[in-house]
Amino acid sequence: MDIGIIGLAQSGKTTIFNALTKGEADTRSSAPHIGIAKVPEPRLKTLADMLQPKRVVQAEVRYTDIAASVKGLARERGIGGELLNLLSNADALINVVRAFPDESIPHPEGNLDVERDIATMNLELVFSDLAIIEHRLEKIETSLKGAKAPERQAFLQEQEILNKLKAALEKDTPLREMKLTPAEAKIAANYQFLSAKPLLILVNIGEGELAEAASLETELNSRHAREKCQVITLCAKLEMELAQLEDSEAEQFRADFGLKESGLDRVIRKSYQLLGLISFFTTASNEVKAWSIPLGTSALKAAGKIHSDMERGFIRAEVISYDDLVECGSLAEARKKGLLRLEGKDYIVQDGDVITFLFNV
Repeated sequence: MDIGIIGLAQSGKTTIFNALTKGEADTRSSAPHIGIAKVPEPRLKTLADMLQPKRVVQAEVRYTDIAASVKGLARERGIGGELLNLLSNADALINVVRAFPDESIPHPEGNLDVERDIATMNLELVFSDLAIIEHRLEKIETSLKGAKAPERQAFLQEQEILNKLKAALEKDTPLREMKLTPAEAKIAANYQFLSAKPLLILVNIGEGELAEAASLETELNSRHAREKCQVITLCAKLEMELAQLEDSEAEQFRADFGLKESGLDRVIRKSYQLLGLISFFTTASNEVKAWSIPLGTSALKAAGKIHSDMERGFIRAEVISYDDLVECGSLAEARKKGLLRLEGKDYIVQDGDVITFLFNV
């Protein structure tokens, strides 16, 4: 899972990045930062305690902090070059919106206004997508002049779909809010439009606002929450400081602040929800490993997530649910009770499945 971190200047993007990755990136630098975070998964520890493997491997999230503000880039010439490549490859975006007061760090707009800053970044993503569509439509017009019949039909279809997307964007509607047919979604996916990506709006509050964090989050979600957009509140400065501590010490400090879970846990949980991801586990080669896949993934495609050879030579999958395995206490006991079942390539993997793939290449 790849997630891009964006936001206006002085919003705390790099501070959030450091909190999520336990990194120490320079918060004054405008260069992009890339870091990895392990996905917290309590079930993985339970499986490891039961099966005693040599290795335990967590799923990973790669965070890319676009430290520079992207404001104005899209309007002038489109978000381009390295920035666009980094953002286009992301599965989802986190928009860091400033809500913390600090006179030593002036807000670029002169004052705090969460609603204004949310709207500003939404427009930047819309403008970026419009720039890409307009450029492509110009190319299609040129190509149509010399196109033969089969090519012409494909160009006309693409042109029609892009014009539909353009009309929505011109009304300031992000593409993630559009209902597209499979054919339209397939063409749109080729362009990795930024406003089509699931968006987590992370409102960066100060320690003084922690007591009102839950009510602020509820209020903002009532206005901005959609199927592919959610709002959470987080104190980035506090979370960055806690990320540098030992887990037990950080947990004690969180309890003192009335926080029930870490910022990383909250962000990943919300990201999984927005992306429609679930986890399954493998136990082969003396290793217990967690994998992230979209809800509705077949056993065949889940095997391909591990290795293309597994997908190509897929025979069947030996499956047991996490709950059944924990109740049995071991794979041997689960097999004795007949709870290990064989599934074919069309089986839809469920969250928490423990799977051994049988394949031949």
